[in-house]
Amino acid sequence: LWIITVSSDQSIDDIATCLSDEGLTIREVLEDIGCITGSADNVTAERLKKVEGVVDIAPDMPVDVGPPGADQTW
Repeated sequence: LWIITVSSDQSIDDIATCLSDEGLTIREVLEDIGCITGSADNVTAERLKKVEGVVDIAPDMPVDVGPPGADQTW
């Protein structure tokens, strides 16, 4: 999965459509925070960086903060 940060210069739905056309399988469009999540292979992710309105693409990594009071949080 990838987290794609987009600019506010254009509609997030328009950017999502362009990303989908370029090969991203859209999972969520998070308009309030300007992000789109989806799946694609590494080659496609590199290509998505060139889509107008894309600010950054980063792999989605699971984070576990553990139970309250745990010594280790990562």
